[in-house]
Amino acid sequence: MIPASGSYHLANVRVHRSLTPGLAATYDNDGFTLADIAVADGKISSIAAHGKTKAPADTVNLGGRIVLPCFVDCHTHIDKGHIWPRKPNPDGTFMGALNAAGADRVARWSAEDLAKRMDFSLRSAYAHGTRALRTHLDSVAPQEEISWPVFEMMRETWRGRIELQGSCLLGIEGVRDKGWFEGLAKRVAAAKGVLGVVTYMVPDLEELLDQVFAQAIKHGLDLDFHADETDDIAAISLKKIAEAALWSGFEGNILVGHCCSLARQPDLEVLDTLDKVAKAGLAVVSLPMCNLYLQDRRLDKTTPRWRGVTLLHEMKARGIPVAVASDNTRDPFYAYGDLDMLEVYRMATRILHLDHPVADWPQAVAATPARVMGLDGVGTLAAGGDADFILFKGRSWTELLSRPESDRIVVRGGRAIDRLLPDYAELDELMVG
Repeated sequence: MIPASGSYHLANVRVHRSLTPGLAATYDNDGFTLADIAVADGKISSIAAHGKTKAPADTVNLGGRIVLPCFVDCHTHIDKGHIWPRKPNPDGTFMGALNAAGADRVARWSAEDLAKRMDFSLRSAYAHGTRALRTHLDSVAPQEEISWPVFEMMRETWRGRIELQGSCLLGIEGVRDKGWFEGLAKRVAAAKGVLGVVTYMVPDLEELLDQVFAQAIKHGLDLDFHADETDDIAAISLKKIAEAALWSGFEGNILVGHCCSLARQPDLEVLDTLDKVAKAGLAVVSLPMCNLYLQDRRLDKTTPRWRGVTLLHEMKARGIPVAVASDNTRDPFYAYGDLDMLEVYRMATRILHLDHPVADWPQAVAATPARVMGLDGVGTLAAGGDADFILFKGRSWTELLSRPESDRIVVRGGRAIDRLLPDYAELDELMVG
């Protein structure tokens, strides 16, 4: 269907208004229109409403099948990925995950182990259609001395296929060691990474956040926080992060993940937090699959009562950039997943009600995380942009989101890639001993 060489035209494809800036066309109630896309020299040479120009001889008529730009996955943990067979979560809880992952890190996370599991994860993401990915890297001593060199090697190995970003990850209490934390910030800066921490409601949270922002400003780093991954209504670190951003005068990008407790808090608290988040220019990413798995898990085997996700609709209404992402895959924090952003968007649509209307929610897995990650021209379909897109069989949202679309065609630089997924058996040798 996609020629192996030369230029070509794709006629009668279905594209979405939110992901095709500048396309003059009439859109239906779901935001779709039929378009013709010309590809030459790895670029989209033109994109126009269907039938506006005479179809050339090299045209392939796709009968209204959906074409989306390649995905951007802005919150993952590929350093933890696929350790479940050797270190499962004993009870499915957040603390069970934290303890299991920590024990596995201490015992098993060598450079070789990390490299094999990270490469496996990236091969999966690439086959599913991901173009850019940010991964958190556990950076408690001495793991940072192992993980960051492996990450830099992976970034170079995958250059041109997946744009890979790294963010350090440690509990906010680690910032108390000012000398060590500044050394970590320098290490992250040297790797052109992102400064990240997990916030908890510790007594000195505001002071520690001041130090995080000061190091980010000093070293020219963007920030990425894990915040309020709990049902505790007293967890308000999202608000504290926004306040710290405002009083520090920080001008870089800030992404905050999870923010689960916000959905449990009183309305006045929610409104105050969201106003500050909007004013501070924060972006928020929800991790619907992982938090549905972890949050409100009840050890007495009663049914969970809430979904574990944050208030994306209310945030979006205030102009706060919002995204959804994969988070963990086959590790103690989430026993499932494959870094397939179509699955993430499908699940997010059901869990968060990103429909009726669909509006511009598709940006949450493409254009919005690309902007947050500072990736110009990524996550959209436009003339002059890279011919990086995914061709699906579905012709509507209900068709696209009802099946796995495992036979989707991923096009990179104008050519269809080999979508063979790695075999789990490749990891068997890492799961023994």
